[in-house]
Amino acid sequence: MPEGVPPGDRPPGAVEWDACAYQRRFDGLAAEGAYLHGEADFVQRFAPASVLDAGCGTGRVAAELARRGIDVTGIDRDPAMIATARTLAPDVSFAVVDVADAALGRTFDLVVMAGNVPLFTPEGTQGALVAGCARHLGPGGRLVAGFQLGRGYTIDQYEADASAAGLEPELRCATWDGDPSGPDDDYVVSVHRRPS
Repeated sequence: MPEGVPPGDRPPGAVEWDACAYQRRFDGLAAEGAYLHGEADFVQRFAPASVLDAGCGTGRVAAELARRGIDVTGIDRDPAMIATARTLAPDVSFAVVDVADAALGRTFDLVVMAGNVPLFTPEGTQGALVAGCARHLGPGGRLVAGFQLGRGYTIDQYEADASAAGLEPELRCATWDGDPSGPDDDYVVSVHRRPS
């Protein structure tokens, strides 16, 4: 864990992460030639001028979106993840904020939750997580979320949470490449939109 982030400063219920080990995993994949920007490619297809990376971790997606000229803010409840993100992408705005409680005082064209964010939220709080994202969408804004299925939070539950937050379904894919979804998928990328 980076210096200056005592374990006791983590929010209640936060998943304990080793941010450096988490980042090393992606660094290793990149060194092996893996393409790590599928989420950014998917987001960019909607041509947002501004993006909130909700549950941004070490900032991989936020940093890539910023590199592409998008105004991006990254938030995560884990101080160690944000400390690492700030080191790796010092020109991007990052904040230690629980997405479920976030009140950033602005809206975005798109909010993205990449990397199984709903699965790392304390059980029973996914609805608050989705509502926290929805609060930051302007009219016509999109919420894009990708997560594994079969791990305790179903696509039907997610759809219900999105609907309760005032969002309408727009698109569902099986991958960040935009492959069509099917009944046997083990991953979903779901796009919901706030009515204009």
